[in-house]
Amino acid sequence: MLDKLEAVNARYNELMELMSTPEVASDPERLMKYGREQSNLEPIVTAFRRYRDVVTQLAETREMLADDLDSDMRAMVQEERDSLSEEQEDLEQKLRVMLLPKDPNDEKNVIVEIRAGAGGDEAGLFAADLFRMYSYYAESQRWKTAVISQNESGIGGYKEIIFEVNGQGAYSKLKYESGVHRVQRIPQTESGGRIHTSTATVAVLPEMDEVEVEIDMNDVKIDIFRSSGPGGQSVNTTDSAVRLTHLPTGIVISCQDEKSQLQNKTKAFNILRARLYDEEQQRIAAEHGAARRSQVGSGDRSEKIRTYNFPQTRVTDHRIGLTSYRLEGILSGDIEEFIETLTKADEEEKLKELADSNTNGTS
Repeated sequence: MLDKLEAVNARYNELMELMSTPEVASDPERLMKYGREQSNLEPIVTAFRRYRDVVTQLAETREMLADDLDSDMRAMVQEERDSLSEEQEDLEQKLRVMLLPKDPNDEKNVIVEIRAGAGGDEAGLFAADLFRMYSYYAESQRWKTAVISQNESGIGGYKEIIFEVNGQGAYSKLKYESGVHRVQRIPQTESGGRIHTSTATVAVLPEMDEVEVEIDMNDVKIDIFRSSGPGGQSVNTTDSAVRLTHLPTGIVISCQDEKSQLQNKTKAFNILRARLYDEEQQRIAAEHGAARRSQVGSGDRSEKIRTYNFPQTRVTDHRIGLTSYRLEGILSGDIEEFIETLTKADEEEKLKELADSNTNGTS
């Protein structure tokens, strides 16, 4: 670990020198590239430099304790030693996490798909609740959201809604939301007061550009048709809606919320690229077997990840065993507690996996 940290520190110093040279300072593109890399390395370097200081100070306190000290001074030095030892352990753990391989998609924008599952109209209403929850959360993060496609159920719910979330780190935060969400509540139409259970499926896909996922246009059938939903005065009078059928996989995507055919076509291809990338990742995950699927955030679409229980105002995430009794606040977008705990659990799982692989590699 120390060798890696020394290499990171050396690269950080190199970048600082490069950015001060006239050649780089006069080249905005290189300056931005190096500046971004330097900014990404800065938290690791800051923690590493503090770690080195702590190790040095700890060695000094141990040397002092080897000397003949009076009782008051010895107690004071021992207290400082204990404090530094604790800080050293914390910094080591922090640095291990920082050195974990980063998900290359963490900084990407996302496409979120919510589909009503079991439960009829109540499932559609729950899908609408989830859409509002993520919209409020995005707003709290100062991200922008835009609906790409929606299929309303007619009573204020959605059979399906697809929307994009644009903002730094959107995927890193929302990727743990993929899976089956379950709601338990008494529907307004239920005269007997019985609790019904309904589900909705959430898929969070990182947005891919044309270079990252190349699509052979010979594999895509494009249909143009007249829009039937809301979207402005021209919606029902022009053939602006677009349906893509990806022949090799059978994936079908329809977009009609934009006024122009070009905008709908662009958004449909964005979804198709994200879906194709996701299918490939699912295939790779399946090949890695049960070990990969057991990790937090594996994105298994059939996994029941969270239950929202209205009678008990309780929300439980089944992957990490976290229960909160702030149902109303959570549905209003206050989901940071779940995201932070899931992120930490995922990091711990990866650290354990790394430690196991190192042990097996040295045995």
